[in-house]
Amino acid sequence: MPIRPEVSPFIVAVILVFGLLALVLRARKYPASRVFWFCAAPAMVCMAYLLFFFRDPERTPPADAAAVVAGADGRVVSVTHLHEDAFLKTDCVRISIFLNLFDVHVNRAPIAGQSAFLGYFPGRHFFTFQEKSSEVNQHNKILITGTGTRCLVNQIVGPVCRRVVYWPPHDKAVDVALGERIGMMKFGSRLDMYLPAGDVEILCKSGDTVRAGETIVARVKD
Repeated sequence: MPIRPEVSPFIVAVILVFGLLALVLRARKYPASRVFWFCAAPAMVCMAYLLFFFRDPERTPPADAAAVVAGADGRVVSVTHLHEDAFLKTDCVRISIFLNLFDVHVNRAPIAGQSAFLGYFPGRHFFTFQEKSSEVNQHNKILITGTGTRCLVNQIVGPVCRRVVYWPPHDKAVDVALGERIGMMKFGSRLDMYLPAGDVEILCKSGDTVRAGETIVARVKD
């Protein structure tokens, strides 16, 4: 399975930390067997988890041109009707997906269209399964404008995850395909998708488990 190259600095950090600890323990005359269990074993476990966390499996988007797919793996924690004032400026449905530490954290485009990075917004670090995290936690905003609707995507960080990444250029809009990789959230996060309520039929509900780029969560109306 493909692994994201972003794992490299984390692997290096694990090797350095546990390597330094091993040197300290050996300098204090700890036996090699004890150094192994204190250093080598946990280092291998950490590296195995990092490789697992940064996995990037291939996904096959649906052939349905009207489909809106999940932008992240995880569990739908809420489907909320609200008015989005800042960018869409209309009544919307917000689909919120919570990612735990075992989900794939690569994000994908919910619709095909022009994807524009709107900016990084500093904020709080509440746990992302809490409803208020949608409004106040730090996040990236991305707006994808398709032929039948628009989708505002928020990549939201929590108390553990402090890093969200949007891979396309930040200074211009670019074309993205349905289900195309657009970014990543590291170590547990939340992804919110805002869709104009009049444009779409919602097909998911709170509690559903979804896969980025594959699970249809809504459909654009004719």
